[in-house]
Parts: sequence; structure tokens; C-alpha cells
Amino acid sequence: MPLRLAIMLVALFATVSLLSLAASYAVTQSSFEETIRADLQQDLAGFRAAPSARAVAQLVEAESRAADPGRLILSYIAPDGRIYGNGAIAQDEGGFHIFSLNPDRAEFAGEYLSLTNALYGGVITIARSRAEIVALRGVFVNILLISLLPTVLIALSGGLILARRSKRHVEVVGAALDKMTSGDLGARVTIGPRWSDDLVQIGGKLNQMAGAQETQMGALRSVTSDIAHDLRTPLQRVALYVQDLADRVADDADAAMLTHKVQGEVEGMTHVFHALLQLAQVEAGSPKARFETVDLSQVCRKVVEVFEDSAASSGHVLTLDLSAQAHCLQGDRALLGQMLSNLIENALRHTPAGSEITVSLGEREQALVLEVSDTGAGIPADERDKVMQRLYRLDRSRHTPGHGLGLSLVQAVAALHGAQVTLQENAPGLRVVMQFKAETE
Repeated sequence: MPLRLAIMLVALFATVSLLSLAASYAVTQSSFEETIRADLQQDLAGFRAAPSARAVAQLVEAESRAADPGRLILSYIAPDGRIYGNGAIAQDEGGFHIFSLNPDRAEFAGEYLSLTNALYGGVITIARSRAEIVALRGVFVNILLISLLPTVLIALSGGLILARRSKRHVEVVGAALDKMTSGDLGARVTIGPRWSDDLVQIGGKLNQMAGAQETQMGALRSVTSDIAHDLRTPLQRVALYVQDLADRVADDADAAMLTHKVQGEVEGMTHVFHALLQLAQVEAGSPKARFETVDLSQVCRKVVEVFEDSAASSGHVLTLDLSAQAHCLQGDRALLGQMLSNLIENALRHTPAGSEITVSLGEREQALVLEVSDTGAGIPADERDKVMQRLYRLDRSRHTPGHGLGLSLVQAVAALHGAQVTLQENAPGLRVVMQFKAETE
């Protein structure tokens, strides 16, 4: 914007300056021409004072010898046809031309203003050079180059400097917005001392908005954690009561079946509250205190080894692809294993028998990339952002086991480790990509 404004102001200034110079040139040129025409009239009046044609001829001859042909041309065609002076005017298809009466000189160069009049039966012509008027063009061009061009360059340079400074300030605001939209509500706009007033106001409003959202999200997470924590103990008691009840109705088939269903529901609620508590802890960042150097390739091997039997029994093909032996980063080994376990469980639960599930780990552009892909039905593109939300489930998944917190925990663990999670098309199936910053042991 500053650069565009500078260009617009420079264009306006240049236009006004050009119009002013053009008007000044036109006025000055007209003034010079009027002066020359007045001199021509005065010269003609002097020749008219001569008493006869012979006197005019002698006067023209005398003045033409003293005059500079480059400035003044005198020509008198006497009644007898003889030409006196230092030049003669002839006309052809190209216009009027002045020729020298001196055989050693050719046609005069340059532009002249002339005045022709009949005098004593002859014709007198007086022509004065327009060299001063022609030179005036160069003077105005020099004025244009000396004054206008440096001003334009200086203004454009200043606009470019202001634009670069504003661009840096806008990039600071944009970077803070990117962090906020990616879930980092603790991000703030760092306002510098040289910021313009409008950007200071925008940055302050953004920081105010982020602070309010952070407070609201913190309160929401606190409520979620408190509810999960407060209900966990009652659920555990209910589970014990249901277990006791199941032991007492073992001989009654209908009652035993109903008790078994209640146990399953209670166990599912317990898993939900456990996942909510774990998710709240991860989002609060408390596990960072336990960070250590973790070989992500070892985590992948162990988790895949744990799920090999389950995959084989359900008819799935689970494979591991490691491009190198060691991939280390700072993190929580248990949470990374839980993250990978959630992804494999989701793939096993939501893909039909015979589907291929691949866990791959490699390096790409100085980053560790962990991928879990399957050949199932996948997730529609317009649903991929929604499935990362808590307790959200696809319509086709509502009749399968699960509580809709698996991918939320995956995203929270990845964010805790500075990784970015994206859901991509696997054609067919789904590809979950997590990109970590690589770290050397």
C-alpha cells in the first residue's frame, strides 16, 4: 500500500509538473516570438524611412554585410528584379527556403521568422532566427531532467523503503495470525517502536482478541478436565457395582446379557473420560517436563509389533517402512506411542478386511515425516477438518466402536511436539501425515 500510494503521488506530482512546464514553455515561446515579430516590424519601419528604392537597396546591402546571417537575413528585390542583401527566399514542394547570395555558402540552416512587404515597387524580406526559441526547448528539457526526475526517483525510493518496512510489520501480524489459526492462542503480535498508528491499533486488537479466546478456551478445557476428573471416581464405583451384579446374576441368561451390555457402556464411558483427561493434560503442555531424546523409529517398531496380531486376526495387512535406522527427536515416548496406536486402531476399526495399513517414517526437507496410510474408504475432503474436533464422528462410523477423541489426541500430541498433522487422499483410502523437526543425536 505505501508503494502504491507513493507511485500515485509521484504520478500526480509528475503530471502537474509536466503541465506546469508545458504551460511555462508555451508562454515563454509565445513571448519570444512576439519579441522577434516586434523587432521585424521595427526593422521594416527603418527601411520604410528610406526615400527611394535605390536608397532601400543601398541600406539593405550595408546592413546585410554587417549582419550575421545566422541571426538576420535581409533581402530586397528591386523593381528591376535585382536582389540585394545576404539571402533570397525560394519556395518549392517542401516549403520556403532561404538561400545565400554568397556563392561560397549553401542554404542557411535553422528556423527563421520572416516579414515580407512591398516597398517602392520592390519586395523586401526580413528574417530573424528562431535559434533562441529552439534552444528554449533544451532549457526546459534540462529543467525537467534536473528537477523532476530526481524528485521522482527520491519519492519512489522513499515509497519503496516505507513499503518494505510496512511489509515486515504486516508479516509479523500475519505470522501471529497463522499461529493463532493453527491453534496457538498464546501467540501475540509483537508491536515495534516504528509501527504506524493503524498497524499498532490492529496489532493491539488482535492481541486483545487472542487473549479473550485463550481465556475462553482455557476455561472450557478446565471445565472439561474437571468434569472428566470428577466423574471418573463415580464411574469406577458404577463399574464395581455392575461387576458385583454380574457375579450375582450369572445363572440368569437375560439378566447376564443385560449386565454385560451395561458393563460395556460403562467401560466405554470410562475410556472417554480417560481420553478427555489425557487430552487436557497434553493441551496444557505439562508432559513437556518429561521430554527426552526419543528414537521415533523404535517407537514405530514396537507399536507395529503390538498390533501385528490384531491386524492379522481382522484380516488386515500391517506393514512398516523405515527409510533409516534412527530418527531422533525430543519428546514423550509414551505419548508418541499412544498417538501412533490411535492412528493404527482407527485404520483397523474403519477399514474392511483385506485393507493394507502402512506405517512409514523418513526424512523430507530436513524434517521427520511419519505417515499412517490405509486403503479403506478414506474421509471426504470437506470432513477432514471436522474429524480433528473432539467427539466428532462420521455418519458411517457411528455404529462402530469409538468415542471420537482419537484424532483429537493425535493432533494434540503432534502439536505438543511441534509437528503438523495433515489428512490427505491415499487413492484409495486415507493418509495421515505428521511432520516433525529433525534432531541430531
